[in-house]
Amino acid sequence: MRKIESISVFDMLKIGVGPSSSHTLGPWRAAMRWIEKLKDKGHFDQVSEIQVELYGSLSLTGKGHATDIAVLLGLEGLDPQQFPVEEIPQITERIQNKNVLLLNSEREIAFNPSEQIVFNKKFKEFHPNGITFRAQLSSGKRTSETYYSIGGGFVVQKERLNSKKQQQKLKEFPYPVQSGKELLAFCAEHKLKISELVLANEKSLRSEEEINSRLKDIWNVMLDSMYTGCHTEGKLPGGLNVRRRAFDTHKTLIGDSSYSNAEEWITAIRGTEVKFRQILKWVSCFALAVNEVNASLGRVVTAPTNGSAGVIPAVMMYYMVIENHDANFEDVRQFMLVAGEIGSLFKKGATISAAMGGCQAEIGVSSAMAAGALTELMGGSPEQVLMASEIAMEHHLGLTCDPIGGLVQIPCIERNAMGAIKAINACEMALDTDARNAKVPLDKVIETMWQTAKDMNSKYKETSEGGLAINVAMSDC
Repeated sequence: MRKIESISVFDMLKIGVGPSSSHTLGPWRAAMRWIEKLKDKGHFDQVSEIQVELYGSLSLTGKGHATDIAVLLGLEGLDPQQFPVEEIPQITERIQNKNVLLLNSEREIAFNPSEQIVFNKKFKEFHPNGITFRAQLSSGKRTSETYYSIGGGFVVQKERLNSKKQQQKLKEFPYPVQSGKELLAFCAEHKLKISELVLANEKSLRSEEEINSRLKDIWNVMLDSMYTGCHTEGKLPGGLNVRRRAFDTHKTLIGDSSYSNAEEWITAIRGTEVKFRQILKWVSCFALAVNEVNASLGRVVTAPTNGSAGVIPAVMMYYMVIENHDANFEDVRQFMLVAGEIGSLFKKGATISAAMGGCQAEIGVSSAMAAGALTELMGGSPEQVLMASEIAMEHHLGLTCDPIGGLVQIPCIERNAMGAIKAINACEMALDTDARNAKVPLDKVIETMWQTAKDMNSKYKETSEGGLAINVAMSDC
């Protein structure tokens, strides 16, 4: 039986650093959590030596996902939401050149990353993304903790010590939703939109002012990642020599329009030609831009993962520049609240980890989130919202995760563009349908996704041991 979880919108949408929520942000946060535990136990000042062991998928694709770099930054106590990403190279070079780690930015200890970060291909039983931190203490004792990066930047320990706390938080929600069926029942009984229900739940945890502030921060990072990606030329790091495509596409689409910042950019886009082909190109451009920023260790919003970070901002931007030129923060807030709730249903009923379920768990979920959110903005009923989400996921079922070279580049970046387009299409199909005639409820497609995830061969679960990852070699690129 799956554990009851209470999941906030801010659990599903998190500001972080690329290229991967499970392989970068998760290990980064695990390292910070381990330091907290060392302090709680009074061991921090006694640490004389550290070893980190990466297991399973974290080992197999860790280099391509910068897992080792993320561990270093986490051990240094740097905040992934605030730390200037442009300083990452100098921090890692300092550690590698001096073999000295500034633990939690407080204490210097000897640390050789090439020897003390161990890549172990063995899979731990609990989850494919295991990471163990070991410390030698000055007292002669040793201590260790194992964490699991379960997707979307979520980090747990096997005991799930926070389960009671999560259940208690769930009781505080006025509408404790665990399934799509329950969500629709609450909406019908209380005559609420999904966004209104989610806002009521969020207000049981924090003030509306804080909710708005955090959602604005999330949107600003999304907008900045689109803007940065569309205005950055060159090749992505990692050895595949992938040329950034958003820059060239954007240059063709924007034409001679003038602007000096992201807000003026939105106005400029609204003035461009919007025939069907241009709309396809704009949506793809927005999605590609975000994930090119993500692939170069830039700051993005995990939505619900870093590998799928481009879908939701691309669809939201589509609404702002194509569907509704008067769209403002109220529309952004409504979109994000619905998207977060849809994502939480997938996390509760299945997984958002590609290491557990393949790319259906990332791009499929993000497409479902975006489809549902757009449907409410376009005037759809709660039933149509869930129908759009179901359509989007249904046509991602079985999608594998097979990144070439373990890098979140091929086929990952293009998949964000495809996921965004599918989300818009799913929205339109749901809006044109009487949801009472739907044959497949969202809960059933979530259940099917989870069954598919369990049946999927491990070669196609973010291990780079199958599919494109072995049929296209690094040397081919």
